[in-house]
Amino acid sequence: MSQPDSPYLARTRSFTRRSGRMAERHHRALAEHGPTYLLDVPMVGEGTSVQPDFRLDVAAAFGRPAPLIVEIGSGGGDCVVHAAKEHPDRNFLAVEVWVPGVAQTIAKCVHEGIDNVRLICADAAQSLPSMLGHGSVREVWTFFPDPWPKTKHHKRRLVQPEFADKIADLLEPEGNWRLATDWADYAWQIRDVVEGCAGLVNPYAGRLADPGDTEVDPRGAHGGFAPRFDGRVETRFERKGLRVDRVVRDVLGTKPHQAG
Repeated sequence: MSQPDSPYLARTRSFTRRSGRMAERHHRALAEHGPTYLLDVPMVGEGTSVQPDFRLDVAAAFGRPAPLIVEIGSGGGDCVVHAAKEHPDRNFLAVEVWVPGVAQTIAKCVHEGIDNVRLICADAAQSLPSMLGHGSVREVWTFFPDPWPKTKHHKRRLVQPEFADKIADLLEPEGNWRLATDWADYAWQIRDVVEGCAGLVNPYAGRLADPGDTEVDPRGAHGGFAPRFDGRVETRFERKGLRVDRVVRDVLGTKPHQAG
């Protein structure tokens, strides 16, 4: 690892860099179609940090200007590929560090014949605030981020006040940050972070909890969660939680128009 990467290695990361075997078809997808879908961005050393002075020319990357949707932690691409097929008039940028997931997403794009998805294999928390401009994103999606369930690891969770401020800056006026998790204490943390961010409002703040939601927030607050986002398809992460009777909660943060 080159020396310049050391400042980025020292910071707290919200993910574990996973590897894994890939099916031969996914190797082929990367080799044959990677140049079309996977953006070649300048990295610091051999890690997942993008050079901080790099700015992504979104229109050039997609070959057109269009409303931009960014998914953080796109996994195997189920949600982003489905959405891109449903909304060909929008550009979808998927940011994922799991290489097999990137390959799976590319394979699904090819299978569905869609060309409005681009991927970046990088740390979203570090790269997005510097790569994308102020007010340049229509929506950001963060579905089932790593819950880091142990209390001593909560500092590694992606959704923190500082990160929320950065997301709010990226969103265009009336843009949305959509989140979902099946970990109760993380859901409450996400809700509180969104409601505590000066650049976002939770349109469901104060909304009573669903009657079937029997888990109690230890801080005594109830509700504030959004209805399930129709564009969020059920993934294996959600199915895994549902099998053990976890409650999936959605949170919505909207950037007010006057925030500019």
